[in-house]
Amino acid sequence: MYELPNFNFKQFKNKILRKKKILEIFYLVVSVCLIVYILFIWSSQYFPGQTKDFFRYFKLPQIEFQKPEIIEEENASHNYVSEISYEQAIMDVVSNANQSVVSIVISKDLPVYKQEWVNPFGDGFGFEIQVPQYVQRGTEYKKIGSGSGFIVSTDGLILTNKHVVSDKDADYVIVTNNGKEYPAKILAKDPVQDLALIKIENADGIKFQPLKLGDSSGIRLGQTAIAIGNALGEFSNTVSVGIISGLSRTISASDQTGSLTETLEDIIQTDAAINSGNSGGPLLNLKGEVIGINTAIAQDAQSIAFAIPINYAKKDIDQVMATNTIVYPFLGVRYAIITKEIKEEYGLSVDYGAFIFSGENGESAITKDSAADKAGIKEKDIILELNGEKITKQNTLAKVIQKYNAGDSINLKILRENNEIKLQVTLGERTS
Repeated sequence: MYELPNFNFKQFKNKILRKKKILEIFYLVVSVCLIVYILFIWSSQYFPGQTKDFFRYFKLPQIEFQKPEIIEEENASHNYVSEISYEQAIMDVVSNANQSVVSIVISKDLPVYKQEWVNPFGDGFGFEIQVPQYVQRGTEYKKIGSGSGFIVSTDGLILTNKHVVSDKDADYVIVTNNGKEYPAKILAKDPVQDLALIKIENADGIKFQPLKLGDSSGIRLGQTAIAIGNALGEFSNTVSVGIISGLSRTISASDQTGSLTETLEDIIQTDAAINSGNSGGPLLNLKGEVIGINTAIAQDAQSIAFAIPINYAKKDIDQVMATNTIVYPFLGVRYAIITKEIKEEYGLSVDYGAFIFSGENGESAITKDSAADKAGIKEKDIILELNGEKITKQNTLAKVIQKYNAGDSINLKILRENNEIKLQVTLGERTS
């Protein structure tokens, strides 16, 4: 027969009491640790120096606590200074550049037409027939457009786009950022690039603040681009920020009327917002240097705009300061850079170079009495090299020629009927 074990109630009670004391001690330790932790957090906010001394004394690893920033409302509302260096750099660039970016207002006399009722058969006709007809009654001086530009010399020389000042019969007025107006005179237009230089007149000895010109040869994809200009001809010194989204682009650009169309090579693509009226304004880097001149937008796309590299304008500025004219070296050939398609279409033996050919509408392949004509260059010749530089899609003939001056002697390697020949050519000149 089985016997049940004896139960010692006193011994059981003692075990329970011992466990209770252990739990009480555990809860006490946890509570103390929690209180200490809260005290350290509080002290680190208001006594950060003393907290760090404590950690150093006991050789404990230091924990960095950041004191919450308290912004005084008066300073925050009047003199905002960003703690973000990128944002502050943009604000500094805009602040310094604003005084040098100008609006160009275009005005001219336009005929005024009024509707009148007239007899198309004359007064001697038997029947009195009156028909409406618009008849000119004088002229009216009106604003017809606007653009942007920026100052490049202390005496008021301004760089802008050629298409902004293309109307020979119009008057041009410069409006500075402080609202002052000055008449302007067109000094020179670039015969190749969409660039022009105009000069502020009647400034009474005022010294203007020119923008610093950068080096567009060092531009890199993804770098910040800041555009400033007279957006829509209405909002002066509008600022937009983006990046350099493309380099060495070639586009065919035209004005709003379609009357002026030209091919622009080796230009900058940016996604900084550029609108009608921004033409001629500067494209700047974060150093506040001009790296391009805003010149065109893609109408059927978003965030695609183009600027002429500033290095192309430097030579123009130097020439205008010295002679008030812009002269380009001129070869005098009509050509197309050879691509895979052109090679196949014309059955060419090379896949690079400048193929010289006449136009479908009778345009001559060789300009009469030009440098090319005098040197004996012929239609269907292929210019392979200029002074040892290979002519390619990335290194076009126009791009290479711009490195030289009118009157310079150059050496051409030409492919004629599958035979390579060398010619020496003295470059002519081309002006606007």
